[in-house]
This record gives sequence, C-alpha cells and structure tokens, in this order.
Amino acid sequence: MLKNIIKIILLLCLLLLLSLILTWWFLSPSPAPASQAFINTTVLTMDASNTQVEAILVRDNKIAFVGSTQTVMSQTDEQTVIHDLQGNVLMPGIIDAHGHFPGDGIYAVAVNLNPPPISTVTSISHIQQRLKEKITSQYNPKRAGQWIYGFGFDETLLTEKRFPNRYELDAVSTKHPIFISHISGHFGVVNSAGLERLNINEQSLAPEGGEFVKDDDGELTGVLKETASTMATEVVTNFSLYDSYHISVAANRHYVSHGVTTAQNGAADPNIVTSLRLASKLGLIPIRLQLWPTATTSDADRIAELKRDQTDLFSIGAVKLIVDGSIQGYTGYLRDPYHVVPNGEDANFVGHALIPKQSLNERVNEYHQRGIQMALHGNGDAAIDDILDAIDAAQKNKLNTDARHILVHAQMARDDQLERMKALGVTPSFFSVHTYYWGDRHNDLFMGPERAARMSPAKSAQDLGLVYSIHLDSPVVPMQPMRLVWSAVNRISSGDNVIGENQRISPIDALRATTIDAAWQIFQEDKIGSIETGKLADLIVLDQNPLLVPHDIDQIKVLRTYVGGREVFNSEK
Repeated sequence: MLKNIIKIILLLCLLLLLSLILTWWFLSPSPAPASQAFINTTVLTMDASNTQVEAILVRDNKIAFVGSTQTVMSQTDEQTVIHDLQGNVLMPGIIDAHGHFPGDGIYAVAVNLNPPPISTVTSISHIQQRLKEKITSQYNPKRAGQWIYGFGFDETLLTEKRFPNRYELDAVSTKHPIFISHISGHFGVVNSAGLERLNINEQSLAPEGGEFVKDDDGELTGVLKETASTMATEVVTNFSLYDSYHISVAANRHYVSHGVTTAQNGAADPNIVTSLRLASKLGLIPIRLQLWPTATTSDADRIAELKRDQTDLFSIGAVKLIVDGSIQGYTGYLRDPYHVVPNGEDANFVGHALIPKQSLNERVNEYHQRGIQMALHGNGDAAIDDILDAIDAAQKNKLNTDARHILVHAQMARDDQLERMKALGVTPSFFSVHTYYWGDRHNDLFMGPERAARMSPAKSAQDLGLVYSIHLDSPVVPMQPMRLVWSAVNRISSGDNVIGENQRISPIDALRATTIDAAWQIFQEDKIGSIETGKLADLIVLDQNPLLVPHDIDQIKVLRTYVGGREVFNSEK
C-alpha cells in the first residue's frame, strides 16, 4: 500500500514538472529581432539634455544607435526589421515608481466598490448590491466558507458618509466571510463570519499600529484599521492558483497596454516574492519587475539573501516601511490638525504614527548600516519629520552620500522638509494623481485650501534640485500613466478645479519622473529609463506628442510596447 502511495506521489510530481516545462515552452517569450530600426518618428530620449531625434537602431535587446532616419537606415541590412512609425512618438517605457503589481488585476476576482470617477458606488446599499451580485453570479452557495472580497469603497463619497459595519455585511451573507477594503488600502470591514474566521473577538488584541474598532457598547463594528486591516488582507488575498493566474493575466494586459515596461510590488511578503520570481523566470510576466520586501516580514539578512538571485527582468530593491496611513482615511500623521476633524475626535486631531519614533529610529539605522536602501511611506508632515529624523540619525552613524532612500508619497511635505531631503540625499516619490481623485476633498475636508494647494509639491522639489518620481500606487487608482503625467502637469481635480497651480510641472519633467528619474531612484539609470546607446530597448509608441498637447495628455493612447526590443503589446493585434 505504501509503495503504491509513493508511486502515485512520484507520478503526480512528474506530471507537475512536465506541466511546468510545457508552460515554459509554450509561453516563453520569443527573442527580439536581431536588428530593428524605428524611423520617421519623434524620439523623446529623456537623456540629460532631453534630446529629440527621429530614429533609433536596436540590436538584440539594446539600443545601438540614436539619430536621424537617414543615418539609422545606412546601418541596416537585409535582416533588419523596419518600423516606419509615420510620425508617431517613441519614448522610453514607463517605470512604475510605486505600486503593487499584480494588484491592478484584482478585479478579475474581487468586487469593484470604487466611487466615481473610477466606478459608480455611492452608497452602502450599492456596496451590498454588488456583493450580492458577486455571490449570485460567481460563487457556489454550497461552498459556504469561501471569502467574498471587495476593494475600493470610500466612505467620504458614500451617501451615509461613514464606513459600513459588520451587520450591514451580514445582511449580504452570514454563510460567506466577507472582507471589503478601503480605497486607500489602509482600512477594511469584515462581517461576523469574517471576524470568526480571523479569530477576532472583543478580547482580541490588535497588532501594533492597528485597531479592531468597537462601538460605544464595546462591541466590534467589523472595521479594521491599518495593520489590523493588513493582517486580514494577507489572509483574504491568499488566492488559489486559479485566481492568481487570472489576476496576473489581467494585470499583464493592463500594464503593457498602458506602456509600463517596469512594474513594482511596493510591499511584497515572502510568498509574493517567491511566486513572482517563479512567474518571471517562466516568462509568464512580460515586463520587468522590482519588488520592495516589507520590513515587517524581512530582516536585513533576508533582504541580502533575496538580492543574490536577480536578473534583468526581476530585481529586489528597497525595504518598505509604512510610517503612517492615508490623509483621506484620517490616519496620515500631521503636525497641525485636520481641516475638518472626523466624528468623535477633538479639534486637535492630527492622526498618528504607525511606528513609534524610537522603534523607527532603530529599524532605519539597522537597514542603513547594512547598506540597504529604504522606501518609507509617509503622507503627513509629522510622519515625514519622524522619517527624516531617523535617516539623519542613521547617516550620522554611517555616512552614505548615495543611499537614495525614498520617501514614498511625501504628500504633505513642507518646504523645510524638502530642503532636509536634499541635504540627506532622500528622494521623494509623489502620488501626484491625488490632485485628480482626492483634490476637492483635500481642499474642502481634509487639509483646507492652503495645504491642499501644496499636496505632492513636485515643483518645489524641482526648484531645489531634488530628483523625484511620480506614481499611481495601483490598485489604489488604475494603472493609467498618461493620466498621472496629465495630473502632475495640470493639477485639475475630478470636479474640474485647479489644486495648487504653483506646483504644476512641465510635460517633459513629468515624463522624466516616470522614466529616467524613476530609474535613477532604484539604481537602474544605467540600464533603463532613457533612449541612449547601450541601454535596454524598453520602448513605447504613442499616438500623440505629450509635449504638444499638455491639456490632453490623459487622452494619449499607447500603440505599442517593447521590453528589451521584444514587442509585448500592439494595439492593432
């Protein structure tokens, strides 16, 4: 009997291995042509001088020559593939400076609960309706233990102006555990079955930096804050191979069709690192990946170990620390009180830090001493103060003039803080599309007009000579880089109001913040981010020149995407 079981196990293992080999064989990408020329185009090179030319030559996976169409054609032969772009624009591929790949594919399995302008959810009853539709259309009622997952609700745009509670989710189902995530990614709500599945009760202690919210009677409301929500998210998003495959397929399609050639997962736990590394090796992900392991799950030794196994398509970058929450969730940590404080808080409410100052100092010092780059999430200016203090102390212990620690979001950074970043060699990455999705509410509700006008202060950073990037933090908002660039240039809200005219930047500077400056921030400026001889041929073709249509950049379409000279997207195919 035992021998038969062993034989069956060995057979299954062989079948699995054969399946992986066949998957690799059929899905492994074909190499780029040995020689190809892109001619009759406007090439936005993003080199140090922002040079524009009309043609390039690519050999294998690298750029071989940049110049005129005539000169490029003189270097071709009978084997060269000629791409006549007929006046369309060629530029470097987009580098996702901060996001959560493959999270943008989450709606392949999750319920879309986003408000306008992303989707149409405007009330708690609408949330309930969408969750019920998911159960009816895609879930087998006999599988009562299956999680129902929704993402993207925003209580400030719900008719009720509050979070849903466990009882309202119980009205959807008492058999299925339900978890819905806030649009910021910093909060969630579970129903009673979900609380039971997560082993959370009135006596449970929340993890450091989190909260199991209770009502006035001491009963759990089902609302989970910050690290408590993160804990639940890790459980709920432990997807099956089937679901993970569909999420990845949707994300791949979305990223390449919007010109992204380097994606990022900016808070990767060990399971994500392992699965994405394997998927990249098997050729299942057509673009480059950079992962930032979370500090909560990876110590300095673990980070050093992960960095040993890297390729041009897969790399481990900075370690990620989350120091505060989100402004729109009232968990961003501010120096001065919120403009309109949330219900139940006093007039001096400023949010709070997720990591105590002493603990932050110790953790930053540990990674800095080991020469490991850090990406520190800080939205509120008080959180930014704590981050800069910690880096300052670590620098005094071990001077490193090129650590390139990244201040992620840096949303409410003051001028004096930008000056400190410059002095300490810290570089901000701004979530500039905040002006579109949340600008009106920052102006009227969270920050007030004066502070809202300074959110994501890219122009102030630029005037100081700070290198910065801009990002989308997908799936918090859709992976739409041209809308991101448009937002940084125009700073117009979804309500058609200008949010901080003085912080507008030029189209070329916004494009650099998604290409060469984003590459510099992750120590890859020698390989990607600009169209220069010797660099990898990560390229996109646009139907319009962003420099000529600053007010309509968000309408520009990506026609083709190339990674290392290999076409991974063509709008005509």
